[in-house]
Formats: sequence, C-alpha cells, structure tokens
Amino acid sequence: MSASPVYLDAATAAPMHPVARQALLAAFDDGWADPGKLYTQARRARQLLDAAREATALTLGVRADEVSFTPSGTTAAHGAVLGGLAGRHRVGSTLVHSAIEHSAVLHAAERHVAAGGTATGVPVDRSGRLDLTAWSAAVQGPGVALAALITASHEVGTVQPVAEAAAACADVGVPLYVDAAQSVGRVPVPAGWSVLSASAHKWGGPPGVGVLAVRKGTRWESPWPADEREGGRTPGVVNLPAVVAAAASLRAAAADAAAEATRLAPLVDRIRARVATEVPDVEVVGDPVLRLPHLVTFSCLYVDGEALLHALDRRGFAVSSGSSCTSSTLRPSHVLEAMGVLSHGNVRVSLHRETTEADVERFLTELPGIIAELRAEAGVVGL
Repeated sequence: MSASPVYLDAATAAPMHPVARQALLAAFDDGWADPGKLYTQARRARQLLDAAREATALTLGVRADEVSFTPSGTTAAHGAVLGGLAGRHRVGSTLVHSAIEHSAVLHAAERHVAAGGTATGVPVDRSGRLDLTAWSAAVQGPGVALAALITASHEVGTVQPVAEAAAACADVGVPLYVDAAQSVGRVPVPAGWSVLSASAHKWGGPPGVGVLAVRKGTRWESPWPADEREGGRTPGVVNLPAVVAAAASLRAAAADAAAEATRLAPLVDRIRARVATEVPDVEVVGDPVLRLPHLVTFSCLYVDGEALLHALDRRGFAVSSGSSCTSSTLRPSHVLEAMGVLSHGNVRVSLHRETTEADVERFLTELPGIIAELRAEAGVVGL
C-alpha cells in the first residue's frame, strides 16, 4: 500500500480552508446576482460583498473603501504598479523595485519601460534581504513615481525590511507598493505602505480572487478602461461567492496565524538543519532568522531540477522550484540569481495548516536517497 500524497507547495496555493469551502457553498445561494443592481436579489448580493470588504479591511487594518477585489493576485499586482505610476506621472516616470520582486511586478515594470518609463532594480544580499542603503539612494533619485517591495520573498522566504524601506520612501514623498501575497494571513504586514496587493489562494481562499488596497491620499489612477465597479480600480463583476469565501478564510487564517507560525517554524528549522547535514553538496538559501515561518528553499549540485521534482512527485511529494529546469520560461530564477546563490536542483518546500510532523519526517527520510539516485543516474557518485 503506497503512502498518502504529501502536498508541500502552499506558497503557490494553500489547500482551501474549511471556512472558505463553507462560505463558498453558502454564497452560491445568495451571491449570484449583480450587486450593482437595485432589485431584491442584487441587494442581498451587495450585502454579502460589503460584508466581505469590511472583513478584509479589518484584517488588513485599513478602511473598507480602500479595498477592491480583483480577478487574481496578478491582476492586483499589475493594477498596483501601473495605477501607482499613472497617478504620479506628473512627478516622473521612474519605478524603483527590489531585484527579487514577483514576476507579476516585473512584467508590469517591463510594460512601463516599453511605454517609455524607466525602472531601477535594487540589489539584495546573499540572504535575499534588501540593500537599504541602495534603496534609500534609489528612491531619492529624480522623477521617482513609485517604489515596489515584496514583503517577503515568495521563493526563499526572507522577510524584507518594509518599515525601514517605507520610512525612506516617506522622507522623499514616494508612495510604496507592497506585494504581500506571501504575508497576508500568515504574518503582520508592517505599516507605511500606500498600495498593497494580495492573493486569496495563498492563505487558503479560493483561486481567482485578488485584493488591491489603496490608502486614502495616494495618487493612483486606474490603468484599465473606465468601470464604476470596485471603486473604479478594476473592471468587471467580481466572482462574489469566491470573494465571500476569500474574506471568510482570511479572517480565519489571520486568527490562527500566530499559532500556525509557532507550529510550522520548528518544522522549517528542522528541514533547514537536516537537509544541510544529510544531503551532500546542498545549499539552504534564505535568511535563517528573518523569514516566513512556513517556507524553506534549498539547491542541490549535480541534480537536474525538473528531474528532482518529478522524482519527488513519483514518491508522493508535491513541491515547487525556482530553478531553470522547472520555470515555464526556461530561465534561471531571477531571485536566486540576484542573491548570488546556487540555483541548480532548486526545491521550495512550503507548509500549511494540514502539514503534519509525520509529513515532514517522511520527506526528510526519503529526500537524501532520491537525490543520491538521481546523481548516480547522472554518473555522480562518491560525494
């Protein structure tokens, strides 16, 4: 009898929270009408949407009218970058961002540059932590319209100095956009930001719901064609049942976040320690202390990344990678490259509320043998 599959890729999508499933099913009955209309069914839908917005705003610590729901976290990130730049086009056309932003942010930056704007990447150190000196110098430059900083790396888990970066931005009047996809629902997001984006399926909500929050007083203009819904920040009717489920699960995840961090952080520490000692020629990357409690990444020499992920999958382990061999673009991970760390045979393990100690132990028990087999197949022995 084969062992049960072990899902260890919550950084991509966490298993749906039971609260989300319950809310989703309930909202199908009352949340199908267009909340913008005036008849009875629409008013009920409006009540659900308003309640979801209030609950999300409460968790984020913002006003309800600062929160909009989008079709995805990627859409929210695109809107955050392009809208923030459009709102400050009279000030300048420069976007400052860290070198390890999510591809959604970098793709928005590429579009901005293609349209005649400029983008300045700020380096990180070998642990993946922002160079604050370089950041401060960059945001002080002429014509900076917006700065973008991921709250914590989605690939290696290093938590960024958001409060310090926000202070540097505030000193020169530059709004800060934070991509909080990996933080919301897991760890508090530091204050000081002007625009924030998040994604529901990262915290156990359904896929297809993003959150875009724009603080009052921030100059932000929608980069999309005009639409009056969602405060004019994103076009189209929202998927209301999914939004209701996202809000309910966010509240539940945030309520359990501290306890989950206390439970998962020692498991991540165990993975970091055991992989480093039991797998030859491996590099565990990311800050060992200032990190997300559920995510760990390591890279293995002499191992093809795609082959390693497939081998782990055949043994029942679902993990992800930022290495060249598993990227849809077939390019090396820009995050690992920016850090200057090993990118071959890269594996990202991210835990969630259903992950057990037994799951982690089984992974750690089988991993060294799987890597040794792959290296032997490639003719690498005697390590």
